[in-house]
Amino acid sequence: MGPDDHFLGPADAEVVLVEYADFECPHCARASVIVRDVLAELGDSVRFVFRHFPLTDIHPGAGRAAEAAESVAAHGGNDAFWDMHDMLFANPDALDIDDLLGYAEAAGVDVSAVADDLSRGTFRPRVRAQFESGLASGVTGTPSFFLNGRQYHGDWTDRDAFIAALQEAATTTNA
Repeated sequence: MGPDDHFLGPADAEVVLVEYADFECPHCARASVIVRDVLAELGDSVRFVFRHFPLTDIHPGAGRAAEAAESVAAHGGNDAFWDMHDMLFANPDALDIDDLLGYAEAAGVDVSAVADDLSRGTFRPRVRAQFESGLASGVTGTPSFFLNGRQYHGDWTDRDAFIAALQEAATTTNA
């Protein structure tokens, strides 16, 4: 986990769950709901880290949405990022510039600063670096999950199986 990662949960959690995701991906939107539910169930035993993996060939708005989320984080902090994250996943079919700026305003940040960042491509290198990190880790699609650094190939849509895998990772960590 890097110092610039967006996270939920304590630094000393037994399990680090990393997700590579695309804001325009319907599977990622579904995963965001499941992840929140799993985090609520497991509490402080899990630290969740979100990384961008925009599949711009099939989701043309995903890259700009990721850049907007990064801009919101830069201007509003970690909580503003998660507000933006949730709004983007709630509205994967509404990712044009006006939509993104509306979400930024709802997240409580300076809309003109976000608009400026988007027009300049300020956060494009950061999004690209996360995408390349995913490629280097073996990510080929979204959502992709890692539990304590190991890629999870199980069924994340099965909440109980996902929770069991996270609990197993905690047990392995403590062994």
